[in-house]
Amino acid sequence: MSRPQDPHRTFFPFGNPFKMMLPKGSYLSPRLLELLNNFEDALAERFRKLKPKDREEVLSLSWMTLAMELLCQTHTDIKSVITKLELPVCDWDDKWIDLYLDNTVKLLDICIAFSSELSRLNQGHVLLHCALHNLGASPSNQLYIEMSRPQDPHRTFFPFGNPFKMMLPKGSYLSPRLLELLNNFEDALAERFRKLKPKDREEVLSLSWMTLAMELLCQTHTDIKSVITKLELPVCDWDDKWIDLYLDNTVKLLDICIAFSSELSRLNQGHVLLHCALHNLGASPSNQFVKACSSLDGWRQHISSKNRRLENCFGILDSLTETLNQPKVKKSAKGKVLMRAMYGVKVVTVFVCSIFAAAFSGSANKLVDLQVLESCLWAESFVDVQTYVNGEIRNIFSSGRVTVLKELEAVDTSVKKLYPTIQDGVGPIEVEALQNCTSDLGKRADMLSQGLDLLAKQVDGFFQIVLTGRDALLCNLRVDGGVPDPMRETDNVEGRVVR
Repeated sequence: MSRPQDPHRTFFPFGNPFKMMLPKGSYLSPRLLELLNNFEDALAERFRKLKPKDREEVLSLSWMTLAMELLCQTHTDIKSVITKLELPVCDWDDKWIDLYLDNTVKLLDICIAFSSELSRLNQGHVLLHCALHNLGASPSNQLYIEMSRPQDPHRTFFPFGNPFKMMLPKGSYLSPRLLELLNNFEDALAERFRKLKPKDREEVLSLSWMTLAMELLCQTHTDIKSVITKLELPVCDWDDKWIDLYLDNTVKLLDICIAFSSELSRLNQGHVLLHCALHNLGASPSNQFVKACSSLDGWRQHISSKNRRLENCFGILDSLTETLNQPKVKKSAKGKVLMRAMYGVKVVTVFVCSIFAAAFSGSANKLVDLQVLESCLWAESFVDVQTYVNGEIRNIFSSGRVTVLKELEAVDTSVKKLYPTIQDGVGPIEVEALQNCTSDLGKRADMLSQGLDLLAKQVDGFFQIVLTGRDALLCNLRVDGGVPDPMRETDNVEGRVVR
């Protein structure tokens, strides 16, 4: 395995495997020959399809999309070839395992870089829509609205003070429609916090509980998009600073998602090593135990290594936390409803992400204890779950455990139990005990892999929600320019006092 202390490897650390071609005179069975020819014929057809019809197609987004589509098809095909060859990974040389792990890490880095650049380019779409909306508005001064420029200095997370402090003071009145919209949102958030409280301490930092936490976070971010749409609060009627806020927030949350996805992928890569160990333990020659020990050693070193991508999460979370309490901004009934709802989104986002960051980094120092407004309908249920979960997490870390994720700890316990047995050799009496330990490790390894896969899907879902969250705002940019400015309306319809 590639270790942090190892010198940097080239893409093929043991020489180019692709030199292992079929020399003249090599013979294959008809089945293998057909399998290889089908794969190569399909690849040749893709190359023909990829050739542009004219020079105008080169580097067009449609052509680049086609290229990526054909690349995905080829990677899918090679997985099918491996399956049909019935060539399990554990029968490969160890160098091929290194190759696989190295390649996947490098390809993931490339994908992350490409996604980041596409996201950066797409963010300008918001500014263009704002410009088009303002050009279609009647007041001439709309032509001179200043947007954020690339040459502007770097802004802090909330360069103009925290908008989330624009809460509803005692005595504020809302129309029945706005009040119902806000109360429905806060009631749903309160129910999610109640659902998130573990039934017992064993659930804390289990992958199933973390998957639930991410699922509830996704639901809350989906809800706020619905609130924005129902408020009919177009982005171009906001202050320019709100546009900056939106762009800054999405970029930072996407960075957090990328860091979490990277860590989950890193943890799941260790599953290959565990399967190699289990495969070798099931083989009859005693020298396979040496290979099993090597695989288990590799897994333990792989799991204990650090992920540098997580370091950026703490700075982002600090920015979010420090800006919860700032002066008020504009007065507006719809604006107050939005800010009250956004405050709840901010709290649940910081809470869940700080737990994930602490669990993945192996440190409780960055765990956040938020003080929230008591007037929020979800405040009591939030304080209850935060007190319980954060307290249990600190207890877990204080116990000195190397791994804090429940399923990961279970696998580590099995490895520690199994390793001395196979290292010292197995006598006839110990065969049954070895089989039991091996079976136990296999079950726990599968549970870990399945849990990581499910959690990774939820994190990917959150990434997509954040990435497409601008759609709920952009739809308001298409509203006719004659629509009254909702940020300036007083909404004096008689209503109830918001708690």
